[in-house]
Amino acid sequence: MTQQVEADDKLESKEVIVVDNANYKKVPQRRSRQNWLISLIVGTGLGVAIALGGMRFFSRPTTAPNATPQQTAAPPNMSVTVEPVRSTQVARSLNVTGTVAARDLIPVLPQTNGLQIRQILVREGESVREGQAMAILDDAVIRAQIDQSRANIESAQAVVGQRQAALAQARASLAEAERNLQRYEQLASNGAISRQELDARATATATAREAVRVAQANISSAEADVRSSRASLQQLQTQLGQTVVRAPASGLVAEAIAKIGDVVSGSQQLFSIIQNNALELAAQVPAVQLPQVQVSAPATVTSDADSRVQLQGRVREIAPLVDTQSRQATVRIDLPTTSLLRPGMFARAAITSATVPGITVPAKAVVPQPDGNGIVFVLQGEDTVQARSVELGEVLNDGNVEISSGLNPGDRVVVSGAGYLTDGDRVRVVEGS
Repeated sequence: MTQQVEADDKLESKEVIVVDNANYKKVPQRRSRQNWLISLIVGTGLGVAIALGGMRFFSRPTTAPNATPQQTAAPPNMSVTVEPVRSTQVARSLNVTGTVAARDLIPVLPQTNGLQIRQILVREGESVREGQAMAILDDAVIRAQIDQSRANIESAQAVVGQRQAALAQARASLAEAERNLQRYEQLASNGAISRQELDARATATATAREAVRVAQANISSAEADVRSSRASLQQLQTQLGQTVVRAPASGLVAEAIAKIGDVVSGSQQLFSIIQNNALELAAQVPAVQLPQVQVSAPATVTSDADSRVQLQGRVREIAPLVDTQSRQATVRIDLPTTSLLRPGMFARAAITSATVPGITVPAKAVVPQPDGNGIVFVLQGEDTVQARSVELGEVLNDGNVEISSGLNPGDRVVVSGAGYLTDGDRVRVVEGS
């Protein structure tokens, strides 16, 4: 009977002793080598597994026991400025259109007739002062008449001198006749001469006295001729001054109709002047809206053709009549002095009709939308924005816009950077510049 005995249960022996009835012998172990190789492979695998587990353990972030993992929030990605929604008084306005016109358009007419235009001194669009020369007329004929008038005055003065000499002679003759008459009266009283001789001396004296009167009248007539000649000279000199066409008022030359060589008449317009460069907007307002317009109400005037036109005018007058066909009335709005507008141009005006309480935000805070309203981003908490649709009202002159609905007083809205945000974005609030 054969028995197999292991020398070492832990596989430390290298040989197995086989015992039979007769003898025993040592047999080399093959199975123990196979078991050793399996143990080596298994041990190596366990070591690798332990190493990997340790790496995972030490690379895992330290968390408190029973803690629930949370997603890490993204940092703010934009710096913005914010301003609060403000309560203020908002001016309601009535939008109208009209034509720019001269407030006072003054025609320039010649003051003399039949003279030819020799020179034009101003052009359209130039500013002129009151009394400034605008055109020169041919004055050759008037100057010749002035020379003739001066000669007539000298002639009349000479006649006066002659008649003054005649008066002196007549006075001398009168004095002699009066002396003779006195002498003959004494002789007649003594009976030395006849009554007939005395009467003859009296007649001679009366004749001499009449001669003096006539000589005085002749002098008066000659002096009148001198005055008449002088008046004619003065008239001609006035006409000579009128050959210079002067501006009747200061302003802007709106029209230059005159041309060199034209023969003028008193009713012929040569120029027109916008007095003091003053313009007005003649706006057409429907009759049903006239109660909203008041004299002296402020108005903001703009032009579709020129974005630079932002003028502050004031209603000067409201026409008392309404056009029977258009059912509109003309409202005249005084405009400040400007070079951006000219008579005949089209313009718009927003006439202030009432002032009511409202809320406003800076215009830059509003992101315009296709429907004419806008979106505003309201700061929630310290760093998150919420998009809100708002209804827009009046656009104010101070860079703000009225919000009819969608916001409340005190809400903080994004101003700088609003156009780059979306609902729920996180932001970093900085001080405005």
